[in-house]
Amino acid sequence: MSDVNRATFDQVMVPNYAPAPFIPVKGLASRLWDQEGREYVDFSSGIAVTSLGHLHPELTAVLHEQADQLWHLSNGFTNEPALRLAQRLIDATFAERVFFCNSGAEANEAALKLARRYAVDHFSSDKDQIIACTQSFHGRTLFTVSVGGQPKYAEGFGPTPAGINHVPFNDLAAIEAMISDKTCAVIVEPVQGEGGVIPATQKYLAALRALCDKHNALLIFDEVQIGVGRSGSLYAYMHYGVTPDILTSAKALGNGLPIGAMLTTAKIASAFVVGTHGSTYGGNPLVTAVADKVIELINTPAVLDGVKHRNKLFVDGLNKINAKHGVFKEIRGSGLLIGAELAPVLQGRAKDVVTLGAKHGVVLLMAGPNVLRLLPSLVIAEADIAEGLRRLEAVIAELVPATVAA
Repeated sequence: MSDVNRATFDQVMVPNYAPAPFIPVKGLASRLWDQEGREYVDFSSGIAVTSLGHLHPELTAVLHEQADQLWHLSNGFTNEPALRLAQRLIDATFAERVFFCNSGAEANEAALKLARRYAVDHFSSDKDQIIACTQSFHGRTLFTVSVGGQPKYAEGFGPTPAGINHVPFNDLAAIEAMISDKTCAVIVEPVQGEGGVIPATQKYLAALRALCDKHNALLIFDEVQIGVGRSGSLYAYMHYGVTPDILTSAKALGNGLPIGAMLTTAKIASAFVVGTHGSTYGGNPLVTAVADKVIELINTPAVLDGVKHRNKLFVDGLNKINAKHGVFKEIRGSGLLIGAELAPVLQGRAKDVVTLGAKHGVVLLMAGPNVLRLLPSLVIAEADIAEGLRRLEAVIAELVPATVAA
């Protein structure tokens, strides 16, 4: 077959993405190399996926070992890696039961379906209201994109599912006014990712817990992006001290292999009787073998404490850039999900920063037009942090003449 390049994408792929002009062909730890041999510092981790870096040797060894044994079974059977991973997740969290699927969207789809089914079984068929937050993001299926609080992602795909309402994030009065005994579930990201990297307050999440208990509604935490160590705890609910009824996980769980998981209690899980929900590839032995090792490696004091240390290095570095160039209005987030909101001098130009980052050899992300988003590996080397920030400053310097912030 002939060589492929970026132009090939436009000739063969559905045009729902606008990928970078370069094609990465190799990764190692927190570095990437493209077809031309150019090297990049990766501050994106495949959008919070490769949290142990590219080509982690222990994960590679597990994958090779499992590949020589068993690749796939239908869910008419189970398999050892899936059961080991489920047990590890149960031992490490509030959960008593686990459902595996292929992505965060599917994990959220399962969580929302389970919440409605549980309400039907235990209360009534008209207890079907789902409350979510504006600016939230929960996936790209028709159900999850409708629950997500960004209308632009649902436009043109109607009619959308009914029974879904949205309230402003971190607004306790709004949720108090909306929730009722007709509510079956409240779904929330402990830290909004796509919505601008905005952490929930502890008071807000604690209040959601109390309101759900009062109205017999299930509290769902979408930890697809912030989960699996990124907050500095294995899951962010641990950091907040607020336990959900259902938690969804994906992205970093497979470190690059496609997996999602829905975690819940035995009582709630019982609503999914045989035949009510399923997934052809959910619990695939190749993927769950690797994910089991991911949790083993991340759920350690060394890695989780290291996230907090690296957060400080990033925040200090961004503040240093800001002191020189005056380009950030606010730096926020949790652990190694960091958002830098742009100041008026770069208002609405997050995409320009990301695009120019490629020129300077640093892979960046955005969370809307005005927020730069950093999602590095949880174990990124300190030298890579320093080098990546140096390259980011070169981007800023090209966009904005240096000024001394007051």
